[in-house]
Amino acid sequence: MPIYHTLGQIPPKRHTVFRKPDGNLYAEELVSTEGFSSLYSLVYHCHPPTLVKALGEPYSVEPKIARAKHLRHTSLIGFNIKPVDDYLESRKPVLVNDDLHISLAAPRKSMTDYFYKNSQADEMIFIHEGSGKLKTGFGEIKFEYGDYVIVPRGTIYQMEFDTENNRLFIVESFSPLRTPKRYRNAFGQLEEHSPFCERDIKRPENLQTFDETGDFKILIKKQGLIYPYVYGTHPFDYIGWDGFHYPWAFSIHNFEPITGRLHQPPPVHQTFEAHNFVVCSFVPRKYDYHPLSIPAPYNHSNVDSDEVLYYVDGDFMSRKSVVKGQITLHPGGIPHGPHPGTVEKSIGQEKTEELAVMIDPFRPLMLTEDAIAIEDESYHKSWQINIE
Repeated sequence: MPIYHTLGQIPPKRHTVFRKPDGNLYAEELVSTEGFSSLYSLVYHCHPPTLVKALGEPYSVEPKIARAKHLRHTSLIGFNIKPVDDYLESRKPVLVNDDLHISLAAPRKSMTDYFYKNSQADEMIFIHEGSGKLKTGFGEIKFEYGDYVIVPRGTIYQMEFDTENNRLFIVESFSPLRTPKRYRNAFGQLEEHSPFCERDIKRPENLQTFDETGDFKILIKKQGLIYPYVYGTHPFDYIGWDGFHYPWAFSIHNFEPITGRLHQPPPVHQTFEAHNFVVCSFVPRKYDYHPLSIPAPYNHSNVDSDEVLYYVDGDFMSRKSVVKGQITLHPGGIPHGPHPGTVEKSIGQEKTEELAVMIDPFRPLMLTEDAIAIEDESYHKSWQINIE
């Protein structure tokens, strides 16, 4: 989120002398994206961020593809992903392509004995169940049900959970994940027609400086491998920082829906964008107010993109038998639409209480082995009616 922010102590001018109370220099680090051409922050460490003590053997976490090519409406029962103690081990990729990986996770334990960094993907961690804190050198962000937690690539972090009951919907984006350009003016400010504004953004707070030496395990992900590193200094040794590149969060409950006299298409629900995919938020809202309007969505032929819906809560007027944590995948190439009977049922309804996250990728998604294990194999038959 391109909003200038600063925490802690920083010098009046960048790239100038900035000394500790003992007279030694703080270590300045530029954290930049797209070379030196996009968002960046300047970070001031107690110690140089380069003090590597040991390297472990890398191991693969590459998704195992079970169905690379398919043309079948698919449903995954997400809450059938079994809880696992460890945060990283709990992350199960289910739908993937070269632009993004979609994972489900049910971690029981906080990260206490290691830190994690995704070095090539921004992460969008949607909190379906649970609460806690994202801990980084930039500060802390408290999260709860309904929060999108955005962790930009290269950020070392820990997840601290309040309980063992946690359900996460995670998107790894291999391009920058941003607010839609059409919501922003030439200066980056969210405009009046945007369904959310800067007041809704949670930014890091409570910066704590950990001026510690020792053995600190950091697991770094790149190109489908985890590289175990041991650093000699605590990664959260920031004395201060400023800039535009840092983690942030936004609650789906603060998305203000755009409505109209007739059914509004999914772009009005858009929340984030990246290269070759978008993310939308479906939230409780008033239905269309034309006297002859049909609130249920019309049949739609996916020509250029797949469509993924992650069902969070509430009732869905266009679907039957939806459960929390369910994922539907409607692939490009065949039409999809409301289930039989739901169109007629929607006429005259005044509002919906649905809550869902939608992702439209513009390149086909592949199903992993973890996806096949939780698939509802009969979903593609759910539109059947008696035809003589």
